[in-house]
Amino acid sequence: MVSAATPDVASAAARLRALLGDRLHEPGDPAFGATTRLWNGAVDRAPALVAHCLDADEVADVLRVAARCHLPVSVRSGGHDWAGRALRDGGVVLDLTGLRAVRVDADAATVTVGGGATATDLLAAARPYDLVVPTGVVRGVGMAGLTLAGGYGPLCGRFGLTLDNLLGAEVVLADGRRVTADPRHDAELYWALRGGGGNVGVVTELRYRAHRLPAVLAGMIMFALAEAPAVLGGYGALVADAPDELTVMAGFLPGPAGEPVIFVCPFYSGPDLDAGQPWMDRLRALGTPLVDQINPMPYADALRMFDGGMVDGNHYLLRTRWLPELTDGAVDTLVDAARRVSSPYSAVALHHFHGAATRVRLADTAFGLRTDHLLTEIIAVWAPGEAAGPHRAWAERTSTALAPLALPGGYPNLLAPEETDRVRLAYGPNWARLRQAKRRYDPRDLLTAVPTLPPSVPER
Repeated sequence: MVSAATPDVASAAARLRALLGDRLHEPGDPAFGATTRLWNGAVDRAPALVAHCLDADEVADVLRVAARCHLPVSVRSGGHDWAGRALRDGGVVLDLTGLRAVRVDADAATVTVGGGATATDLLAAARPYDLVVPTGVVRGVGMAGLTLAGGYGPLCGRFGLTLDNLLGAEVVLADGRRVTADPRHDAELYWALRGGGGNVGVVTELRYRAHRLPAVLAGMIMFALAEAPAVLGGYGALVADAPDELTVMAGFLPGPAGEPVIFVCPFYSGPDLDAGQPWMDRLRALGTPLVDQINPMPYADALRMFDGGMVDGNHYLLRTRWLPELTDGAVDTLVDAARRVSSPYSAVALHHFHGAATRVRLADTAFGLRTDHLLTEIIAVWAPGEAAGPHRAWAERTSTALAPLALPGGYPNLLAPEETDRVRLAYGPNWARLRQAKRRYDPRDLLTAVPTLPPSVPER
């Protein structure tokens, strides 16, 4: 906890009002609802204050006030954390959506973004230079939240995780100090930021290595659910052979009438896109495609195929497993989940981790798994007003069935706040070092972000 002392919301509000004026939002203010609205409509949190900051100095001032008044702090950037950790009951929300500037240095092949920038902001600025930074598949996700815990995405095989492309960051520590984290300045903080989530400081600026990529060969191939066992089996064999340039998602999505269909979504990013065509043909041959839309296109355009797939305001619950391979048992479990899905909105996604991401040494970043695997994302979705029980049961049942086939831990960005034991397992041998970094940079546990780390108690 921040402190055993009684939180003083009134004093914090007065101090922050003097600092921010009408950019401080309290319950009842016209803007309070909008600033506490997240992508997941199931999140029900009651923060005391929202501080809309425009620069790092304001972030530092807010952190000092929160500490002085014994209030916990959370950070809202893209607002896409499914568990709602951007909001803390009774706390101060640091709203970074005003820090969205993007600077491109085409000669140095770097892109620098503010702590509230989304993938859309970054890719739009870099596009005129044919530059990209690896992102996730959803363009509206904040780059900071994606980067700090990992960053699986369609360019993982060729360029690694998003965090593998982070060259440095500007950070405001819990005590209000502004510091630079990169290989030459506070290398330990730089290590912890790359995979340890936002638990060691508030990142106000991120600088990335960019890559020249005029286009990718990408798209979507869909098959009927009846073909799912054969398609998934063939997919597992194909991704085991895939070159770095080919990263392929797969899973189940709602079909035109709400019935599940199985999809494969390839991204080929090699310099010669024609070299990717034989791989597309192998994917098509997994079954009889209902949809076959594969074309060369700019990377940012390829991500548009995911727009609207997960609608803001619906209710979401996510579960996750790391699968070392797609065994017959895993295929059976996933197909059964699709057949028994509780909602026409729900989905399952398999994210392909391989290639460049596996060649980063485990000790070089806080991220805890560097072997080939498939990140399984079980996404239960239901409309507001529906009972959550059946959808939660579907996700839990699927996760439990996959557990004996999975690696320990799981992707921290997708673990539930109560899954602290799995968070520990997710970091493996990096756990003790990450805990030490937490105690060093935030000894009072002012910040609790993604992933949720247990309180900073001495290790036994």
